Amino acid sequence: MEKKTLIDPMELSMLMKTEPVVVIDTRDPEQYAISHIPGAVNIREIFSYLSTSTSEGLLSMQDMFAKLLGDAGLSGKELAVIYEDAMNNGYGQSCRGYFLLKYLGYPSVSILHGGYKAWQDAGLPTTTEVPTPEKKTFPLNVDSSILIDKQEMLKALSNPSIIKLDVRDFDEWMGESSSPYGVDFCPRKGRIPGAVLIEWYSMMKQASMVPMFKSKEEMLAIANEVGIKPDSMVYIYCFKGARASNTLVALKEAGIENAKIYFASWNEWSRDPSLPIEEGAPDPKRPAVRALVQA
Repeated sequence: MEKKTLIDPMELSMLMKTEPVVVIDTRDPEQYAISHIPGAVNIREIFSYLSTSTSEGLLSMQDMFAKLLGDAGLSGKELAVIYEDAMNNGYGQSCRGYFLLKYLGYPSVSILHGGYKAWQDAGLPTTTEVPTPEKKTFPLNVDSSILIDKQEMLKALSNPSIIKLDVRDFDEWMGESSSPYGVDFCPRKGRIPGAVLIEWYSMMKQASMVPMFKSKEEMLAIANEVGIKPDSMVYIYCFKGARASNTLVALKEAGIENAKIYFASWNEWSRDPSLPIEEGAPDPKRPAVRALVQA
């Protein structure tokens, strides 16, 4: 029952009437309580969980999300559809959910393109009622091919054929802030050596009331600005894998298939003093794409 990655609100509305669908809301519980898509289950951990890329860390993440997603009603027979508030103000959290489910091997996952704002903009019903899903056994079948750990990223530093792609906000790229959670949230500021930048907002249409991804041609052109071609191998990172997941979806939609995420990202890398970083302002000749408008 594989569905396309991005579905619009009307498609989701129709699918909810004709097929087994589990809708997952990644917003904070306060937003969820105000209103949400009927039947949606709130799993904030999809956004808030901080991963490490050690074997122990990955096993812990697998176990926790298999439990949460099974409790939400996912058995492998249902389509999972994940949404956030809007594509540009949740740091890519719905795409992070998509990535997590694909990593855990779930067979059918989609993202509500445009998020909750698109659902509301379409005039579709909302509710405050909290569902009680039937608990299922989640079919854990880890696909490690889409995720890299810090050792793989470290090895890639000496391989110029692998493009190291930073998709954080510009102040993080410049080494002025360590994270979206505060300037000094992490112990070190800077970049993974040799990385190029595409500020993650760049892949989305910012002028519309409901931000969505740009066209395939536009996103491919942005990727080309930092040397990414359809056959490039790309390792993406951000702070904790959310903005990287948003960019992974964009690259895949643009036809760039050989992209993987360093999911633990800067939150892990900056905390290990044995790992090299670039500090201060980057080389101005280093390819970097800034978003014209940010959230």
